[in-house]
Amino acid sequence: MTHSKQLVVDFSKVKRNDVGTVGGKNASLGEMIGALQPKGIRVPPGFATTSDAFRAYLVSNGLNRKIANDLEALSSGKTSLQKTGKRIRKRILNGDWPEDIAAAIRAAYRTLCNAAGETDLPVAVRSSATAEDLPDASFAGQQETFLNIIGEEALLDACKRCYASLYTDRAISYRQIQGFAHDQVALSVGVQQMVRADTGGSGVMFSIDTESGFPDAVLINAAWGLGENVVQGAVDPDEYQVFKPFLDNPDLAPILEKRLGAKAIKMIHDRDGTPRNVPTSREERQSFVLSDAEILDLARQAKVIEAHYGQPMDMEWARDGVSGDLFIVQARPETVQSRSDMGTLKSYAVTDPGPELLRGLSVGSAAVAGRVSIIESAADIDRFIDGSVLVTGTTDPDWVPIMKRAAAIVTDHGGRTSHAAIVSRELGLPAIVGCGNATHILHDEQDVTVSCAEGEEGVVTAGISEINVTEETLDALPRTKTKVMLNLANPSAALRWWRLPVDGVGLARMEFVINNSVQVHPMALAHIEKVRDPEVRAKIEQLTAGYDTMPEYFVDRLSRGLSRIAAFCYPKPVIVRMSDFKTNEYADLLGGRDFEPREENPMLGFRGASRYYSKMYRDGFAFECQAIARLRGKMGFDNVIVMIPFCRTPEEADKVQAVMAEHGLARGEDGLRVYVMCEIPTNVLRAKEFATRFDGFSIGSNDLTQLTLGVDRDSDALADLFREDDPAVLQMIETVIREAHKVGSKVGFCGQAPSNDASYARHLVGYGIDSISVTPDSFVQVLRNVSDAEEKREK
Repeated sequence: MTHSKQLVVDFSKVKRNDVGTVGGKNASLGEMIGALQPKGIRVPPGFATTSDAFRAYLVSNGLNRKIANDLEALSSGKTSLQKTGKRIRKRILNGDWPEDIAAAIRAAYRTLCNAAGETDLPVAVRSSATAEDLPDASFAGQQETFLNIIGEEALLDACKRCYASLYTDRAISYRQIQGFAHDQVALSVGVQQMVRADTGGSGVMFSIDTESGFPDAVLINAAWGLGENVVQGAVDPDEYQVFKPFLDNPDLAPILEKRLGAKAIKMIHDRDGTPRNVPTSREERQSFVLSDAEILDLARQAKVIEAHYGQPMDMEWARDGVSGDLFIVQARPETVQSRSDMGTLKSYAVTDPGPELLRGLSVGSAAVAGRVSIIESAADIDRFIDGSVLVTGTTDPDWVPIMKRAAAIVTDHGGRTSHAAIVSRELGLPAIVGCGNATHILHDEQDVTVSCAEGEEGVVTAGISEINVTEETLDALPRTKTKVMLNLANPSAALRWWRLPVDGVGLARMEFVINNSVQVHPMALAHIEKVRDPEVRAKIEQLTAGYDTMPEYFVDRLSRGLSRIAAFCYPKPVIVRMSDFKTNEYADLLGGRDFEPREENPMLGFRGASRYYSKMYRDGFAFECQAIARLRGKMGFDNVIVMIPFCRTPEEADKVQAVMAEHGLARGEDGLRVYVMCEIPTNVLRAKEFATRFDGFSIGSNDLTQLTLGVDRDSDALADLFREDDPAVLQMIETVIREAHKVGSKVGFCGQAPSNDASYARHLVGYGIDSISVTPDSFVQVLRNVSDAEEKREK
């Protein structure tokens, strides 16, 4: 049989609008080879069979009517999905290749082999449906991919298996869900020179933050070996996040996050060329797959690809273990965040949660409560109870029919770019992936609450908790002259607030990052020989493994943690308060008990500025300064302002700033501004002197109230006396604003009082406060309170 239509086309001749001919996946590969290789995007060469070839194969084997009858029997309920899919796939696999199609595939393969200088070039054989990778439907993983195919006969067999995979159970089900007519979808096969990722690494990359929709971040997942484990969620990968706006500057390295994944297995090629999983070595588990230079290289490629397509993209990459080169092997439109309602912000809060059961990576920001249904194999899908919390080891496309019936999804394995994560986002379900042991800890019919509302870590708690949902239309929020900013501590939750119309961050608490990300007392890192407990020393050595020095561990972890807070609202100001632990809190850090004095009243003791120039902490403060210098310099976040807490006298301010200058943080150099917390009466009474040494004040109302009224804020017996609206406290606030403004210094307020009490906001606006900074959950209410106060003031 002879066909006049084109049967095979080289990728270099394919454009992005050829979806009807070669499918979405192959059209994108051809587009990148033709348009983006000159811009530095590396894509392996190859060719694609056309949709005409697929249709000719069906006609040649008399399959169209038979397939239509099979699908009609399915839709009328006469047979099951499983039986229908199996029958159609068997028909296709039993068909014979028309001579001209087989000859065209053989010739294209020979051309590819000759160009590479090999007799039988290993190739990747990928399915590409003509209704795939559309902006409103990803069809991710619905058809098959076959790797390391060698020789003409093996290639023809793999192409036939790709054809059959158009009718996998999951593909049939997905087309029904999306409303695509089965006979209108054809399949193209992409044949691509194999990247030796089996001896290198691979993964998935998004040009947008997958959870928050933050458009200025690139998210990269990476694992050793072939990429199938990352896509399917069979491995817990490394995770990297990069700030896109700085990628054009070769002097900057804006890597916001580097999270080491367990990477317990890797997929390699067996002796006969078939893929199989093997355990990774201890060195591989403890090492990042990508170097910083490679992370930045991939992120820059993601930025170029996104700019070319004009929309957020979902990409797969691979690193050749022989050459070390990085390649983009797939690119498709991102289909969830790019279609979400950016004008509405929905927030979830769990009230009075039960005991914590387990944690993992959160997908989405929602929370649900429900009953557990553990399904460990796709063969047991019939056991699933609709509306339950699906708990399983991992998922693949065969699970889609059950996933859409779940209230939430919890998996043992996988990262944010795994199949479970991608499909959960597409279905709008909260999911927690990579928990490690969910299928062992949880049990069938157990009541749980699944919350992704706290940031990057999702939490499963016991029992059915009350869940409060608030929804705000952002365009309807008022705009105010007084700046309204956020208090933030947790970097993992920072990006989710990027759509709020904030004026910056008025308080970023360094101690939260130290406590959660660093975990080690900085003096213990400077003087590990003074840590007496061998178990503590061993823990510190384990945490810092992989770093050249222990201080570098502190500087790296702290600068990256703070960078996510600095990034979400860049270039708006972000005020980072240097560490403000009390001695008893510092002592709780690893190694801390060997460096901290015991105090009867830590609240009024060795804290804040007094530590920074003291021999007892000066080396630790040096690390804090180095982290801020790196954050502003090497990483590029020059919007960061430094704030000094609990500075008792102007003379103490001079000592602190002298130490800061020694470590690259001289006030005024490179635009660095330095603020001081106003939380001690002396900050008010000597405001003019402080104002000559600092660029601004931030009123800490808790400590200022405590020290003005002489009331321990933590005392239950004195709770009625602790009032932030006491006339004496308000007079302190009014005075410092007035005196600071006389010399042109800014004054902000960080505390909950303006959100709890609308009259408090009126006081602050009346005094002429420059900014008010509050927690994200109270931002909208404060904004409205401030707007009302400004309106009343104008009247």
